[in-house]
Amino acid sequence: MARYRIAVIGIGKIARDQHLPVIAKNPAFELVGVVSQHDASVPGVPTFPTQAELFAAMPDLDAVANCVPPTARHALVHEALLAGKHVLIEKPPAATISEFDDMIAHADKAGRVLFAAWHSQFNEAVTRTRDILGTEGVKSIRIDWRENVRKWHPGQDWVWAPGGFGVCDPGINALSILTKIMPVPVFVDKARLDVPSNRQTPVSAEISFRTADTNGPAISAGFDWLEESGEIWTLSIETATGRKLKLEAGGTRLIEDGTITLEQPASEYEAIYEQFDVLLRAGRSDTHGTPLRLVADAFLVAERHSVAPFDW
Repeated sequence: MARYRIAVIGIGKIARDQHLPVIAKNPAFELVGVVSQHDASVPGVPTFPTQAELFAAMPDLDAVANCVPPTARHALVHEALLAGKHVLIEKPPAATISEFDDMIAHADKAGRVLFAAWHSQFNEAVTRTRDILGTEGVKSIRIDWRENVRKWHPGQDWVWAPGGFGVCDPGINALSILTKIMPVPVFVDKARLDVPSNRQTPVSAEISFRTADTNGPAISAGFDWLEESGEIWTLSIETATGRKLKLEAGGTRLIEDGTITLEQPASEYEAIYEQFDVLLRAGRSDTHGTPLRLVADAFLVAERHSVAPFDW
């Protein structure tokens, strides 16, 4: 079986923690290069300061995995597509909806595969929950998504700058689960964003959602980036038939009426690259962007409150 020659663009924490080790053990892909403007390197593969230099040196490259911050992504994805490369995009896929739409249009025009990889959707417990709610309906969903920014984004000031999403960078993972499990579309109703006085993006958020049905389920989410007790990545769900479900540990564990019915080790990125292989062989893109749109809608309608400054 032929292997896809792939390069990783941006060698930050998510690339080192997930993309590089997963590519190394997937027989469908061969890592042949990386791009870093900060002299990051990976043993055994060449590092290039720009994507253009990568493409010039490796014209037979098949694909790139773009792991740079969202504000820098649009131009790089456009350049890769024009160079004839397939592209996998880390989440969030872009800083704005119009940029994401433009990526999709360029991928279609270039006849290249574009894959917006919402990693939290790639859990069996999430799929099982979707199937349950499709049968039983939804009465309520409460999302609690809390973690420590100093652990997950240490020293990364881009998350606090315009286009950096703030706490909605991890929170969008919860919204990707929500949009997968809900049997009907959801819309932002109200939102509150708490923004540190010395930053531009929120450190915490409270969002309520609605459906097109005025008697639809009660859905809300709370995101916090200063959680000290450990990660809390939970969706608490009541079905329309009265059953209580919990998706815990970022969507890897399903609890039904107090009993764990499904739990698996986190293997989301393994599933992402397996799906990328499927898409490449089919010549088909996957550009589901609803979680990004929900974050954008929350930013549009939110009340903003200035809170204590944040420093590393």
